[in-house]
Amino acid sequence: MSILSIENLSKSYGRIQALKGVSFIVPKGTVFGILGPNGSGKTTMLGIIMDILRPSGGSYKLFDEIPDETLRRKIGTFLETPNFYHYLSAQKNLEIAAALKERGHDDIPRVLELVNLTQRKDSRFSTYSLGMKQRLAIASCLLGDPEVLILDEPTNGLDPVGIAEIRQLIKQLHQQGKTIIMASHLLDEVEKVCTHVAILKKGELVATGDVNEILANEDIVEISAANIPQLEIVLNALQGYSNLKVQGKMIQLFYPVGTADVETINRHCFSNGIVLNHLQLKKKSLEAKFFELTN
Repeated sequence: MSILSIENLSKSYGRIQALKGVSFIVPKGTVFGILGPNGSGKTTMLGIIMDILRPSGGSYKLFDEIPDETLRRKIGTFLETPNFYHYLSAQKNLEIAAALKERGHDDIPRVLELVNLTQRKDSRFSTYSLGMKQRLAIASCLLGDPEVLILDEPTNGLDPVGIAEIRQLIKQLHQQGKTIIMASHLLDEVEKVCTHVAILKKGELVATGDVNEILANEDIVEISAANIPQLEIVLNALQGYSNLKVQGKMIQLFYPVGTADVETINRHCFSNGIVLNHLQLKKKSLEAKFFELTN
């Protein structure tokens, strides 16, 4: 079962196209990251899903059905900066949130415990750190025990301690069976907490799938010899690499992380009559992969 399926979704503001025919599926039980630089269309997409914005074209389904208010009530959302009454306590703010949602009043002790705010439930919101405010916002999302959470930039503006707290909370909620859809412009955040990812660039989908496949590190071996065409023929008989690219007077072999063996490559070439004049192992970082996809 898919939690969210998007088909050719688009959104225009006059001449500006915020989304350009985006399609992907969010499987149940995943932590699905929507990753992209600022202005890539992440927040616009989430706004459409939660019926805050109207799409210009395309369609989407929630829980494999045409979306309606009943289905959306299965989703807890955090789409902007926490908006609570500063002079009220966490307890009082959650009581108001539960009344507005018409659900979750009896759930308040549980969600406060989940986000580790039980000891500070009677403190005014104005006394909270930014990380505590974000956690209270997630607690509000959890009222009524929704199956799915949608979080827009949940660690935005936090210090390293606050970021670590939110990441740990997301992992904990995932372990409890929640499906989490999370928008972020931070590669490190998505790589550390998400199982799947869709990468957006200026409103276009450039990649989607398992995080370990889309954002995989790679070993790159650069090789050169006097006769590049003959070197390519010899390397085609070599096992173990995932891709081969000819870059002018250089050939690049791409390997899964930790599997490249330059000694084996050198021996293979020499035994087939090729003397290498260049052989170098390089690492392709996650950052390089991300910039390759988005630039």
